[in-house]
Amino acid sequence: MKTSPCVDSAQTSVLVVDDHRVVADAIGMAINGQPDMHCVATAHDAAQARALARHWRPDVIMMDVRLGGDDGIDLAAELIHDAPSVRVIVLSAYIDQALLTRSLNAGACALLPKDGSLDQILGALRSSTRGGFDIDPTVLRTLARSRADHHGAPVPRLTPREADVLRSLADGADAVMIAKALGISVLTCRGYVKTLLRKLHAHSQLEAVVTANRLGLISTTKHG
Repeated sequence: MKTSPCVDSAQTSVLVVDDHRVVADAIGMAINGQPDMHCVATAHDAAQARALARHWRPDVIMMDVRLGGDDGIDLAAELIHDAPSVRVIVLSAYIDQALLTRSLNAGACALLPKDGSLDQILGALRSSTRGGFDIDPTVLRTLARSRADHHGAPVPRLTPREADVLRSLADGADAVMIAKALGISVLTCRGYVKTLLRKLHAHSQLEAVVTANRLGLISTTKHG
């Protein structure tokens, strides 16, 4: 467990939780090399994470899924329940649909591959304060491959406005953000989201994005 006495209120404060000390220290050093963020501490098990989260009240927690005998997703849900304003970014060496669903249900704001670059981690930290859920493109590709057995499904036809909403969902925006950007009401936006879920046979917004990515609809909407 490492802590830092230097905290600048103008910086995003980050707690790194990983049972591999070398990994935690590397992430912490990368964070401390940025002018807009600061690693207040690193924890290597659930007990340390709870104590340090209560002490530092960080803005963001980087959470490994596997913490020895503890589960990082369960711990994330617990810490978010204790401090609803905290943002949790989940890191995992193995990502599947079940982990994505659990991360969402726990209240996490992002899911990243553990073997990703430090630039990906730093980018997720910066976007964590904007709301929504950040999912790395490599994660989307992994989930799309896992659903390859559905490759024969027909590609749905989307209206231009549905395509706009889908593109915004893929960028990590929520209904309030999308409604503001498109100049429509939140209620209308949620209606479009429901239509997209129905057309894509998805049970969640992220499942819709994964399915749309597999069907080639994301690239299509990005280019109009």
